[in-house]
Amino acid sequence: MPEGNMPQTLTPLVRPVQVRADVPSLEDNTADLDRLRNAIQGQLPDGGGLEIPFCRVVPLSRLFRQAGFAGVALINELPGRWVLADFLPALPLTLPAMALDLGTTHLEAALVDLLTGKVMASAGRENSQIQYGADILSRIHQATSVRRQMREVEPSFMDPGLLTLQQSIVACINELTAELAVAGGIESGAIRALSVSGNTAMVHFLLGLDPFHICREPYIPMANMIEPMESRELGLKLHPAAPVWIMPSVGSYFGGDLISGILASKLAESEQVRMLIDVGTNAEVVLGNKDWLIACAGAAGPALEGGVARMGMRAAPGAIESVAIDPVTYSIEVQTIEGAPARGLCGSGLIDLVAALYLAGMVDIRGKFRDPDREHDPARAAFMRERFVMRGEQPAFKVVAASDAGAVHDVLLEQIDLDAMIRSKAAMYAILSTLMSQVGLNFTDLAEICVAGAFGNHIKPRAAITLGMLPDLDLSVYRAIGNSSLQGAQAVLLARSARQECLDIVSKITYIELNVSQEFMIQFSGSHFIPHTDCSLFPSVPLLAE
Repeated sequence: MPEGNMPQTLTPLVRPVQVRADVPSLEDNTADLDRLRNAIQGQLPDGGGLEIPFCRVVPLSRLFRQAGFAGVALINELPGRWVLADFLPALPLTLPAMALDLGTTHLEAALVDLLTGKVMASAGRENSQIQYGADILSRIHQATSVRRQMREVEPSFMDPGLLTLQQSIVACINELTAELAVAGGIESGAIRALSVSGNTAMVHFLLGLDPFHICREPYIPMANMIEPMESRELGLKLHPAAPVWIMPSVGSYFGGDLISGILASKLAESEQVRMLIDVGTNAEVVLGNKDWLIACAGAAGPALEGGVARMGMRAAPGAIESVAIDPVTYSIEVQTIEGAPARGLCGSGLIDLVAALYLAGMVDIRGKFRDPDREHDPARAAFMRERFVMRGEQPAFKVVAASDAGAVHDVLLEQIDLDAMIRSKAAMYAILSTLMSQVGLNFTDLAEICVAGAFGNHIKPRAAITLGMLPDLDLSVYRAIGNSSLQGAQAVLLARSARQECLDIVSKITYIELNVSQEFMIQFSGSHFIPHTDCSLFPSVPLLAE
C-alpha cells in the first residue's frame, strides 16, 4: 500500500488490547474468563460486546492465568462485534496480516504489520486453477459438472468439481502464504488476519459457493456479501483464529477486486467526476464521484493482457512491453520487462507495436497488414519485406527473430492477433463511451482516468489513444495506480473506515449490463477502425493515406 494512502490512525482488523487485571483472591473470586472479559470490555470503542467462542474458552483462560493475569488480548474487529482471538504475555514486535489479490490467472499477496501499517514482504504466483481452465467460464463448467445434471439439488450438496477447485486454490494460497512468511522472517501461523480481493467467481471457488447461476441469465451469484470467517474454516495455514475478510461484490461481473479499486483510487471520495479502468480477464470500468457511481464490465481484457495473441503472455520478465519504429529510418527498438530475453508480447507491448505499425504505415485503418509490393516508399517496402513472413495465406510481422541477441525464439504478430487486438480495443472504447453516454457526460468532463493493474503500470496512454482504445485527452489526465485490488485489500486490514467504506460503496453503485445495451453494440461497431470511424473524436491521431 503506497505510503500516501496509509491511514494516519490505524484501526486494524485485529486489535491488540493491553490487559492488567487483579489477581484472584478469597475476596475476589471472579472466574478467570470473566475477569479477562471485564478487563477488556471497558477498552472497546462504543462499549461493544465481546464474544468469546466456546472453542477458545479453555485455552484463553489458561493463557490468561499463565501470564499472571496481565498481557495483551488480540481482538478480531468484525462488523458489529468484537471476538477474542488470543492472549499473549506481551505485545509482539510485529502483528503480521496478509492481503491477497485473488486473480483469475495470478495471485499477488502482501504481508502487512498491523502495528505500523508497513509492508513486510510481497510475493505472487500463478493461480493453480488454470489447469482446470484458463477462463472463468471453463472453471464454472468444471465446478458444476454434476450439478448441471440434477433437477433438484439438496441444500448441502457440493459438486465434486467445485470441491476440486476449492482444494486447488486453498493449496495455492497456502503455498503463497509459506513463501510470504519466509520472506517476512516469520512462521505462517503467526499471520493474524487475511483480506481477500477477487472477482465474484473466484470468491465462490475459494469459499465453495455454488457458481451455477453466475453465468446464466439473470446472472445471480449465490452471495455478494460474506461475513468474515476464521482461517481454520477454510483450511488456510494461518493462525487458526485469523479472521478472513472477503471484499464484497456487487454482482456476477462486478467483484470485490473492483470495490478495492474504488477504495484505492479514492473515487468515492472525489468532488470531481473521475473514471477507474481495471483490465484483467475483463475490462471493468467505474465512473463517478462522492455522490454517485456507475459501472460496467465487458470482455475487452484478454487481448490487452496478451492472452489472445499467439505470442501473448502476462507482464512478466521477458515480455516485450515497449516497441518503437522510426517512421523515417524504419529502425525498430524493442524493450522487455527487466531486460530479459524476449519470449512474447504482453498487453502494453501489443498496443505499442500495433500503434507503431499504424504510424509507420504498415497497418491500415482496418487493422490489416499492408502489401509491401504496393508501397511507394522504398525504405518502408524494404523493411516490410524483411520483417513480414507468411503464416499460411496470412502475413505476420516478425517483432524479434530467434537469431537476434537475447531472443528465446521468433516473436511474431500474426493477422489473427491484429484482428483480436482491434476487437479488444473496440470493446474498450465502446465500454467507456457507453458509460459516459449513460450519465450525459463527455470525456472532457473527466478530471482524471485511473488505470489499474499491470496493464496500467506498463501501458503508454499515447499508444492507446493512437489505436482509439482510450479517449483523446491530455496525457496528464491519465494516472497509473498499480495493483488497486491488492491496495484495497491492504486498506481493509488497517482501517475501520476502509472496511465500512467498502460496504457503503456497494450500496450506491449502479451497474449497467452491456449484454443488453443496443448503444454498446453501435459504439462497438464504430470503434472497429484505427482510431475510429469518426476521426474527429481523435484529433491528435494522424489520418494516414490508404
